[in-house]
Amino acid sequence: MTTTQLPGAGVAPGAWPLLGHLWHLHNHPLEFLSSLPAHGDLVRIMVGTSPVYVVCDPSAVHQILTDSRTFDKGGPLFDRARELFLGNSLPLSGWREHQWQRRLMQPAFQPEHIERYAAVMSEEVDRMTSRWRPGLRLDVTDAMTALTLRIVTRSVLAADMQDEAVAAVEEYLHTVMDGTYRRVMLPLGPLYRLPTRGNRRYRRALDRLHHDIDALVAARRAAPGDDLVSLLLAGYDDTGAPMSDKDIREQLVVTMAAGFETTACTLSFALWLLSQLPDIAERLHAEVDAALAGRTAELADLDRLPYTQRFVGEVLRLYPPVWLFTRVTTADTTLAGCPLPAGTAVLYSAYLLQHRPDLFPSPDLFDPDRRAAPAGAGRRGALVPFGGGNRKCIGDRFALVEMSLALATVCARWSLAPDPGATLRVRARGTLGPGRLPMTCRPRGTTVAAPGDDQL
Repeated sequence: MTTTQLPGAGVAPGAWPLLGHLWHLHNHPLEFLSSLPAHGDLVRIMVGTSPVYVVCDPSAVHQILTDSRTFDKGGPLFDRARELFLGNSLPLSGWREHQWQRRLMQPAFQPEHIERYAAVMSEEVDRMTSRWRPGLRLDVTDAMTALTLRIVTRSVLAADMQDEAVAAVEEYLHTVMDGTYRRVMLPLGPLYRLPTRGNRRYRRALDRLHHDIDALVAARRAAPGDDLVSLLLAGYDDTGAPMSDKDIREQLVVTMAAGFETTACTLSFALWLLSQLPDIAERLHAEVDAALAGRTAELADLDRLPYTQRFVGEVLRLYPPVWLFTRVTTADTTLAGCPLPAGTAVLYSAYLLQHRPDLFPSPDLFDPDRRAAPAGAGRRGALVPFGGGNRKCIGDRFALVEMSLALATVCARWSLAPDPGATLRVRARGTLGPGRLPMTCRPRGTTVAAPGDDQL
């Protein structure tokens, strides 16, 4: 890894001794990242004592995404995540490993499987919305998390879970993911090995997660099916050897974690925004009323829900759930006009790019009909909520279908009203999320029941 300042790159101010800019990334990451384009297209920050170059130019990000051999997965943040929790799974694997892993897992996300998964999505959204009652006060984030966790386990993993089990999995997955993020952003080494209450809780949650995944693998080994678990069990790595139990577990842990929280966060943001933007809500309600007339949305309905899909796309622009990535150069190269020696860590952020006012005018304004500014029109690398190139999220189509069906069905039947005086608090951790969102259900076309009439 290069330790010298690269010619032509900017330098971010405010580095702390030993921690560098980690404190800024941990405490106010979105504001910090958004300040960096003022210092250049490629800006050096310090992650502890290691330099990392933040890429602020969309053309340079496109270069990274389309040359994954030169810009391989890695960097101080991702390397720690690998060690702690994510292992050598598909999103974090190196270029060579990613090739065979992607080929092995891709069949589970082919169109014919998406059709089958969409039926599960519709069933689960119908189940959730049918249980709501007028005046019910619920935490929308919790509700969407339970929904998306049930969907990914029933569809991709082909595992049916009772509500109590879903709640337990949700709790310990959040514990593991939050604990991992903290250990990545604030690498305090031996302090995380002390027998503190938080450290013990993290370790118990990680052990339980591994135990449940191993049980799922054992069950599918005894009774193979047409699902991702069975694909992995029948698969071979690039040496021709069967995948180890550890390898399979790592892939499934990441599939489960990535497949529920990112989608749940986007849906939660979407429902909050609808409560704040009556004109936009009116247009979306008119579309779902015409297309669905109160019934559950199905895959065949998507062609009649273009505004709903644009709405989801704008939520992903405004609040990209996966907001930060790092790569490492494997050879000497040039990026944004700067020479990069092999071993240079680079970072790009979908949030940073998608909030640049020169690319997206009034970037904090929510507009499903938005078009990029002339300077950003057609700029590849400017809108990257799912990444790009051959490492684009394997589940992008799955997620877009799920979010569109869920949002359309909820809006066809219910309006959700936040508590008086409630505000949105965006939390940038492992994913970009809204935190708790207590809201009250009302049937469409009726007055809002008093908050607290009932709770879930």
